[in-house]
Amino acid sequence: MAINRDFIGHTFSSDEPYEVTRGKIREFADAVGDENPAYRSPAAARELGHPDVIAPPTFGIVAAGAASPNSPIRHPDFGLNHRMVVHGEQKFRYRRPIRAGDVLTAQGRIAEIRDAGRNELVRIETEIRDADGELVCATMNVIVSRGTAAGQAGE
Repeated sequence: MAINRDFIGHTFSSDEPYEVTRGKIREFADAVGDENPAYRSPAAARELGHPDVIAPPTFGIVAAGAASPNSPIRHPDFGLNHRMVVHGEQKFRYRRPIRAGDVLTAQGRIAEIRDAGRNELVRIETEIRDADGELVCATMNVIVSRGTAAGQAGE
């Protein structure tokens, strides 16, 4: 079944702000195997000019995930078979690092759905803002729905 193109342009946002803590940053850094002391030590982060520990660059996906329960990709009418999905691409554009103490909100948008051979690509763009409404990071994520392009399923 092909993905429902009517969802292109659909926006969604987080219900609750995401509170960034030193512990969450440390756990994420441990999970990705990054030993940078600025991710664990407030003193090391201050030496680099930051007010507290900062998050690794890919931590933005955690904050963007705050909006994911409201994402249309979870809606049955979207037509996505999650068993057929793989991660395609991820990009981050930062205005400043995410840091401990941030309270972030995320707003996403289904920017594009297109065929790529037998597959469909869904591009999701998300803006992550701090408590003052300032843009901290913009993310772009592509998921690949394998074998579901129109006319291709079941071949």
